[in-house]
Amino acid sequence: MCTLGGISVIFDLDGTLVDSEPNYYEAGRLTLAEYGVEDFTWADHETYVGISTQETVADWKRRYALTAAVEELLAVKNRHYLELARTSARAYPEMRKLVEWLAGEGVPLAVASGSSPEAIGAILARTGLDAHLRTVVSADEVARGKPAPDVFLEAARRIGAAPADCVVLEDAAPGAAAAHAAGMRCIAVPYVAAQADAPEFATAGLLVRGGQDAFTARAAYDWLAGPARASFCPER
Repeated sequence: MCTLGGISVIFDLDGTLVDSEPNYYEAGRLTLAEYGVEDFTWADHETYVGISTQETVADWKRRYALTAAVEELLAVKNRHYLELARTSARAYPEMRKLVEWLAGEGVPLAVASGSSPEAIGAILARTGLDAHLRTVVSADEVARGKPAPDVFLEAARRIGAAPADCVVLEDAAPGAAAAHAAGMRCIAVPYVAAQADAPEFATAGLLVRGGQDAFTARAAYDWLAGPARASFCPER
């Protein structure tokens, strides 16, 4: 008999499980200001939502003609971000509820994020989600960040799940593209509402157009227990 336990769930972190984008923006603004870039805006930051920190700072180096090495920029940004994350990271209540429900049923869970391992650990510890989310993969640990599928495939490998049995929760277009490339279903909860019509989100099995304001644990759970489970268990 096929149950919800036949599904494994992989969560993106920033903008999906936790409202961390404001902290990432502030960390980026502070970092760039140290190197003479004073006009980094929220709109600028939104173009990097869903892209790994390493790839973000590499693009900054090109975009702003910075002389500092990527490794230096990465270290400075991570320092600023960790200072913020350790004091102000906040989990979305409905996402926390979904994690707790799935963990209670023994569903294999993982986090796959573009953030550094240190940032992921700090956020999960701060929010208490580390009690349920013990399998963690950073884009720093794989060859390519999102939209490549590497981070999701590694997460599936670590929890012993076939990619076809995994569902990803994502807030960003590159992450939705990565889930599709990995052969996984996706629940998309766009962080940037204006991006809800991005073609990458069209591949999602469930698209919550209203973002976190419209997301509920019940609707996500019911989709996992209904349409998603049926696709994994055709005998139903």
